[in-house]
Amino acid sequence: MHDSKKEAYRCDLLHILQKHGKISNLRIQVKVELIPAVKYPNMPNERAVNYVADFVYTENGLTIIEDTKGVKTKDYIIKRKLLKQKFCQDGKTVFREVSR
Repeated sequence: MHDSKKEAYRCDLLHILQKHGKISNLRIQVKVELIPAVKYPNMPNERAVNYVADFVYTENGLTIIEDTKGVKTKDYIIKRKLLKQKFCQDGKTVFREVSR
């Protein structure tokens, strides 16, 4: 289910935090649409661009979108920027990158 041991460990920790009431609404591998699919006349259509967050949960009234990262690819960096621009400007949603 997880892409790495680091991600699996983080998942276990988040489940413990949820069990103890520190976080709630934990969801795993949440697909978020960054750019919708587009159909063009007389041109090839474009598929949607999605970001798959490792974890999404609620902590202290905030929605946390979290990614456990080892290697930051160019695609990941662009998608992270789009995600933050689209969802994290309201002050109610926070993006967290866990790298250890």
